[in-house]
Amino acid sequence: MNKMISEFIKKESSAGILLIIVTILALILQNSPLSNFYNSFLHTHVEIRFGDLQIAKPLLLWVNDGLMAIFFFLIGLEVKREVLEGHLSSLGQIALPGIAALGGMIVPALVFILFNRGEPFAMNGWAIPTATDIAFALGILSLLGNRVPVSLKIFLMALAIIDDLGAIIIIALFYTSDLSTVSIAIASMALAILFVMNRMKVIKKSAYILVGIILWVSVLKSGVHATLAGVALAFMIPLHSKDREGKAFSMAKEMEHDLHYWVAFLILPLFAFVNAGVNLKGFQIEELFKPVPMGIMLGLFIGKQIGVFGFSALAIRMKIAKLPEGSSWLQLYGLSVLTGIGFTMSLFVDSLAYNDTEIYHYADKLAILLGSFLSGIVGYIILKVAKPSLK
Repeated sequence: MNKMISEFIKKESSAGILLIIVTILALILQNSPLSNFYNSFLHTHVEIRFGDLQIAKPLLLWVNDGLMAIFFFLIGLEVKREVLEGHLSSLGQIALPGIAALGGMIVPALVFILFNRGEPFAMNGWAIPTATDIAFALGILSLLGNRVPVSLKIFLMALAIIDDLGAIIIIALFYTSDLSTVSIAIASMALAILFVMNRMKVIKKSAYILVGIILWVSVLKSGVHATLAGVALAFMIPLHSKDREGKAFSMAKEMEHDLHYWVAFLILPLFAFVNAGVNLKGFQIEELFKPVPMGIMLGLFIGKQIGVFGFSALAIRMKIAKLPEGSSWLQLYGLSVLTGIGFTMSLFVDSLAYNDTEIYHYADKLAILLGSFLSGIVGYIILKVAKPSLK
């Protein structure tokens, strides 16, 4: 197995286990006598001021708007590398995961719309079940060891990267508020400077980071979600450079490598901790059977597997793509079920869709957890009993 793929899977698998632990911890804290401490932690006021420029937010939003921008920066670096020279660099490589990811976004959204059409505010959440949490999914695959062929793991990685790119586009198009022309202008200038730096082959990471911070602040103030600044910055980081001695190196790959542990073992667990604390005190089970939670839960558990497997099967039958080498149809189906683990990305889109309001009494977040849990358990069982292809 390619060394980079091995390292990636190892990191993501371990991160998936950590995410489970912090999610359970958040649920315990929120539903115990320590709930006041937990909620006080979430709403701790943090303020940064430079003259007239002020950024004041509760800790929850610093995580969602600030640290998650770093997560999206990492996603942007991964997308850029994979498109230019990785598993998405040719039509043959991108065909199956690309078509599967498309189905995995369209069908869950349709399931959600089926339950919530005619309710404008509820419809804001149509994109919640379209996401896949790569850390959790690879964490499940790691428990199966060699029972799952490497080709299927690569397929899942590529699908998740395309899925993340789709989420970025959705956030940019559908989850922006009123725009500030001044802030947009400053952000555009920062992007132009980054582009010129790239073309002039500037090799100072600190220079990109400094302009990137200006870009993040301006995007934060613009009405466009601040995490998109991370993606834009990633696309401007040079993939191939030469140092002063003429030795070739990749700034993008170096930054991706340096950030991966921080994102996997700090940023995403912290995000899960502050967002997964569902308050179950006085919770009525019938809340789960209302349109929004049903649309989310069934979108993840039913919509994802139908979309990913259905579109994949269609592409393979039409000879647009091939079944991943050494895998069987049942294994492909089991993997399709695993893509219903939305978790962190679904929680993130949920926070954008409903602005962290409690209008659904946490049933929306609980639906994400249950839909992801069902997808993980059923996907694992299918892959456990599935036999590899004899070809």
